[in-house]
Amino acid sequence: MSLLFDALFSSVALSHFMVDVFNSSRPVLLTYLGLSETQIALISTIYIWTSAMTQPFFGWMSDRVGPRWLAAGGVLWMTVFYTGAALVPGTGGLICLIVAALGSSSFHPVGTVQATLQGRNHLAGRETTAASLFFMAGQLGHFIGPVITGLILARLGLPAMLILPVVSIPIGFALAHQLRHNHPHPKAEHGDGKIKLQAAWSFVILLAIVATLQSWSQSNMINFFPKYLKDMGMNASTYGNIAGLFMGGSALGNVIGGYYGDKFAKRKVAALALLLAAFPIFIISQIGWSPWLYLLIPLAGACTGSVHSIMVVLAQRIITGGMALASGLILGFIFSSGALGMLLTGPLAETYGFPVVLMMTTGLVLLASPLALMLKEKTA
Repeated sequence: MSLLFDALFSSVALSHFMVDVFNSSRPVLLTYLGLSETQIALISTIYIWTSAMTQPFFGWMSDRVGPRWLAAGGVLWMTVFYTGAALVPGTGGLICLIVAALGSSSFHPVGTVQATLQGRNHLAGRETTAASLFFMAGQLGHFIGPVITGLILARLGLPAMLILPVVSIPIGFALAHQLRHNHPHPKAEHGDGKIKLQAAWSFVILLAIVATLQSWSQSNMINFFPKYLKDMGMNASTYGNIAGLFMGGSALGNVIGGYYGDKFAKRKVAALALLLAAFPIFIISQIGWSPWLYLLIPLAGACTGSVHSIMVVLAQRIITGGMALASGLILGFIFSSGALGMLLTGPLAETYGFPVVLMMTTGLVLLASPLALMLKEKTA
């Protein structure tokens, strides 16, 4: 596949991997620091909203000034403030952690557009496949992040988390080099640069609901499962590995969903994946700690993760005014809606236990499945 050997795409994908290694270290780190479910939910919500609500702005900026320093600068911004999160004790470290989210916000809409454009150039217009490969790189970061964070914390302690910022420095500068020509993003044909929707409001609302339910489901699994395992006596290495397996499955599912989303109706692929997700999540809610989690967790990740690139590509098609702006709007919405759900999930898990949250998550994906089937792919 020529896309994988394209220097620009590979650099953007590797940067996405690094950014999401940083992002995915957060739940394991907060669990290691001894925070409660409600505290994890609150800090994670602030972190995600800091990133999500500024993504449209960074997307809008990159459509006008070019992608170079918004993408590479985002990686290097996270390098600086994750260093602070590792070295500064107490509240100051948590503030550095939250500020680091702005780097993720700057990178994501720009990186998404670069991946989509390279897909159009190298895969004969198969942008969903290209987007899924880009998101797979990020979700591989989500897979490696919890695993490596758990190992570092269990064996070396908090100061050794500096390993991650050190690794990210050459990645950020390599991306700056690949984007040195700083080509502006293409404008929509016959467009005037203003934000417009090329779909009926019913489609937009339905897409927003499906994206919210999918994001909320994944947020429940990603942010609270480490705490659930810690409460059952597991160490940082174990709950880091399990969290990583969920996102490893999500990475694989993302590629499968993107591939079949290009071959068949996207709504049907999304609906089937969400329906299948209900089975492993329900079983997980019933069995507690079991070796079966090593199979069920990545399966749940694959089913829920396969919908992500489909949602992003559908949104890119219906929003004009700049590709990065469209990407920023949909990614910002997906991330922020999942974070908003966590404000309910955190106290619910603390009061009634995480198995109840898993039952609720089963209901979320079962509700999302028939709604996804109603997403008729018309953009007029």
